Amino acid sequence: MDQIISKILSSTKNIAVVGLSANPEKPSHDVARFMQNRGFRIIPVNPNEQMILGETSYPTLSAIPFEVDLVNIFRKPEDCGELVAEATQLKVKHIWLQLGIVNEQAQAIAEQAKIDFVMNHCLKIEYLRLHNA
Repeated sequence: MDQIISKILSSTKNIAVVGLSANPEKPSHDVARFMQNRGFRIIPVNPNEQMILGETSYPTLSAIPFEVDLVNIFRKPEDCGELVAEATQLKVKHIWLQLGIVNEQAQAIAEQAKIDFVMNHCLKIEYLRLHNA
């Protein structure tokens, strides 16, 4: 798994965060802000917000008008299959389900599309662990 995580982190420049909250106390906000502070561009995906972390928020993945390297999902496990299917249509390189989110159907969809896939891991924790930060 470390090899896949390292590959994702080294080849990612922008991260679409599905379910990114504008509330700084929420885990999605904390992780996104942390990654933004490390030089990654964060693309919020939240239909209830206009701007988060100084970036335009999009209502869906499909509404993002440019290529995305990594889709980081902060949603209920039952929502992930549909979100991963949408992400595969957009030709994203990597898909990541945050810590506590497990969906084998989503994993199968990503693997069939030959997209790097991580689930039940925290992007921030893995970045810190692999960068000894």
